[in-house]
Amino acid sequence: MVFWIVLIIVVNLIALAVLIAYAIWLWHKASDVYSEIQMLSKRTEELADLLAQIGQEGDQYRLS
Repeated sequence: MVFWIVLIIVVNLIALAVLIAYAIWLWHKASDVYSEIQMLSKRTEELADLLAQIGQEGDQYRLS
């Protein structure tokens, strides 16, 4: 009887350790995704600036 109680406790502790490890892994992945979203936002701003510069330079050569 005591064997089964100890076995159930050990299995639950292992499951808890796996759950914690998965939560940490998921947190790191979410952090990576957030970092990529920030980088995408920065690149979008850079692209908008470049397109604005192209638009300004194009206006100089436009025939009136």
